Amino acid sequence: MSKKSSATKRLLWILGGLLILLVAFAVVGRVTGMFGSGNSGTFVETDEAETRSITQIVTASGRVQPEVEVIISPDVSGEIIELPIKEGDTVQRGMLLARIKPDFYATQVEQARAGVLQAKASMAQREADLLEAESDRTRQRDLFERAAIARSILEQAETRYDVAEAGLEGAKYAVESAEARLREAEEQVRKTAIYSPMSGTISTLLVELGERVVGTSQMAGTVMMRVARLDHMEVEVEVNENEIVNVALGDTASIEVDAYPNRNFRGVVTEIANSARTTAAGTQEQVTEFPVKVRILDAHNIQAGYSGEQRVIAQDEVPAPVSDAPLFRPGMSATVDVFTETVVDVVAVPIQAVTVRDLSGISLEDANGDEETEEENAEEVASDSSRIGPAKEELSRVVFVVVDGIARIVEVETGISDDTHIEVATGLAVGDQVVTGPYSAVSRTLNHRDQIRIREDDTPDFSRAGS
Repeated sequence: MSKKSSATKRLLWILGGLLILLVAFAVVGRVTGMFGSGNSGTFVETDEAETRSITQIVTASGRVQPEVEVIISPDVSGEIIELPIKEGDTVQRGMLLARIKPDFYATQVEQARAGVLQAKASMAQREADLLEAESDRTRQRDLFERAAIARSILEQAETRYDVAEAGLEGAKYAVESAEARLREAEEQVRKTAIYSPMSGTISTLLVELGERVVGTSQMAGTVMMRVARLDHMEVEVEVNENEIVNVALGDTASIEVDAYPNRNFRGVVTEIANSARTTAAGTQEQVTEFPVKVRILDAHNIQAGYSGEQRVIAQDEVPAPVSDAPLFRPGMSATVDVFTETVVDVVAVPIQAVTVRDLSGISLEDANGDEETEEENAEEVASDSSRIGPAKEELSRVVFVVVDGIARIVEVETGISDDTHIEVATGLAVGDQVVTGPYSAVSRTLNHRDQIRIREDDTPDFSRAGS
């Protein structure tokens, strides 16, 4: 009897515990909105539409390079016998950079000079022949006039004169040709000495003393070195074809060089390519980009012997320059933010509040706040469907506005955006409370006239259960 009594007590204790757990679960579920109609609704995050200034930014990556860089290649071939510079040296315009062994070209000068002398001697001989032919023609003409000789003899004398005159003309041209070959040979000798075409820095030196180089007169030629203006640097970036339409000459920019973290430098767009560069053409990885050059405006490379010109820009989106000038080297990686457009005092909301929805089955008047019962709306949609047939998708940009705990879908027209906010041209007013999250609710699950609950900072995330 005692065993049955203890078993009954244990059963009662178990049933009582289960009942308590069931009641607790029901209370928690009703409070959190998991079930029940007391506090139902989707948990969402909201923010207010506000007035602010927005600057549209196009971000691209590239490398630092000189604005002006000249490639030095020899015009003649031969051995380098003099190389008075090294990489990194500062040079002035007209300074000797290298000298190629001139012996072969000096020999050609001597040969050409001898050819000129020979041509002049031949011309002197032709001049003597012409004088002799002219004298003979005069004598034969006098004899013919006295009827002492036949006409054929006079004609022969005149022919010899014409031949001598043509020979002298040819000798003159031969002299000019020989003199041209001499000038060319002398020019080849002068080209064995290579001088700097501009003032700058030897940014790259690719040859050594004693090395043989090939002249550009025979083929592409050997690239010996590069001379660059390192006090005028720029960043060449690749801008995607979808964003290049927003970039214009003169746009200001903020430049971040990897070698100088946590520092921004001012820039301005100076050149936009007309033709695109396409990589992986014909594949799924095809990328079409346009090169854009951005001049660095802050003073730089003063340590290298330059004093970069300080420039100013009209807009104030770019942070002020730092006091110590950096030392940029060609090839450094950089990221550029180009400020393409700025609007001031416009209505703006967080970017995540704007989504794209199909409005084909939603009355715009109802969406904008007019009272209408769900039955009337359904009848109206059904009536419209019977008149026009199957509804077509009307994808529009929309936001969800919170009105008395209800999410109302509102169609909006947007403008430019920055990293966090987007301009709303029409559809919202300052102070309107819009739904900003979670992303799944804004983009998919949340519907027009759904009940919502605003999540506080300390409210658990039960959005999935509520939706």
